[in-house]
Amino acid sequence: MMNQVSNQRDSMRLRYPDSLGERSNATTLAAALGGPVFVVDRVAAPRSRPGILLLDDDPFMLGVQSRMLLDMGYPKVSTAGSAEAAVRMLQREKQTFDVILCDLNMPGMDGIEFLQILNASSFGGNVILLSGEGVRIMHTVQKLLDGGRMVILGVLEKPAARAALRAMLDCWRPLIAAKPVGPALLFTELELHAANRERQWVLHYQPKVDLKSGELAGMEALVRWNHPEHGLVYPDSFIGMAEDCGAIDALTEWVLQEAMAQLARSHGQGLRIQMAINLSMENLRAPDFAARVGTLARDLGVSPQDVMLEITESRLMSPSPAPLESLVRLRMQRFGLSIDDFGTGHSSLAQLRDVPFTELKVDRGFVTGARHNQIIRPILEGSIGIAKRMGMRVVAEGVETEDDWHLLREIDCDLVQGWFIGRPMAEDEVPLWLEQWELRRPHLVES
Repeated sequence: MMNQVSNQRDSMRLRYPDSLGERSNATTLAAALGGPVFVVDRVAAPRSRPGILLLDDDPFMLGVQSRMLLDMGYPKVSTAGSAEAAVRMLQREKQTFDVILCDLNMPGMDGIEFLQILNASSFGGNVILLSGEGVRIMHTVQKLLDGGRMVILGVLEKPAARAALRAMLDCWRPLIAAKPVGPALLFTELELHAANRERQWVLHYQPKVDLKSGELAGMEALVRWNHPEHGLVYPDSFIGMAEDCGAIDALTEWVLQEAMAQLARSHGQGLRIQMAINLSMENLRAPDFAARVGTLARDLGVSPQDVMLEITESRLMSPSPAPLESLVRLRMQRFGLSIDDFGTGHSSLAQLRDVPFTELKVDRGFVTGARHNQIIRPILEGSIGIAKRMGMRVVAEGVETEDDWHLLREIDCDLVQGWFIGRPMAEDEVPLWLEQWELRRPHLVES
């Protein structure tokens, strides 16, 4: 039937915080905990409950939290009264601990320094931050630690509420070391132009579903490069180069043709969906771009209303007249226009003011785990409210858990996509996904 950018959590790469080089104790302890650089992959849990290490300098808090965790059914809970003690425990029993609940404000080595050491080691477990320092400080610390090998499940103010702690621990997924990280792939202009000539591209499709009914509403077409030497290559490795060397126009034309042809086939088989297709700002600079897209849709028998053209918001800053004219002409032909990754650029509100968008796509950074994050949830709710008042449809990407799904239903989002619904998939995988989704759908819309 059907002929993604990945959730970006297929792998996590170890990084070394800049501040570590100035701390001899951190360097020594990181070496003691350390190991080679790895890519780590999520796998099915070998056991149903994680081993937990509680780190807090307050003995009373350690007692309260450990008893609560045991009552919640977590059989292996260990405690450490200082960061130095936690380091020693990890040296002895690193594989024992899957989740660390870490206080931040401690005498001696504080929680930030401890977690930076952990981030520069071979520890690949999950972390929940616990502190009474306030939501804004906790959120900033979380951003400071993002990007390392360990996974930050979230932040909680002390004392942690049972339900919130349970929700975060339910997100735990064990990690295993896979293969050493290789060098980043670098491609030449000749390779990209050859890929265009030889049609080395392939599309994967990620489903978008309606939150109220759970029905499949659309697919996003995501390009991959079927490289003759490196295999399947994801767009973050080649789109920038394609824009710089002039290969992006031919690539986008291929994507538009293939995605619209797929849309026509789906409609012919009774699947009434919309197709989302990503555009580059470089495409929009061509004076005849809008006319060419309209002609292509007519030739393939596709209605413009069934095509959503996604433009990354960070690339729309201070647009010249040519891109704006292309966007207006596309909208006048009744193509949908979506502002992608909303909230990640510098001119979000200005773009909403100046461009006739019909859809707002909230970036995953304001969606994943929003229920328990007092910083990003108001931003998520505010973005949805602005879009609704402007008559726009709202799509939330990065939906990873059932809790994310239910929160978005509660706050009146329209559509969602993410790994909880379905990963990007090849055309021939869509029928099986749809069959499985129809089995899941009643529970999600009736609960």
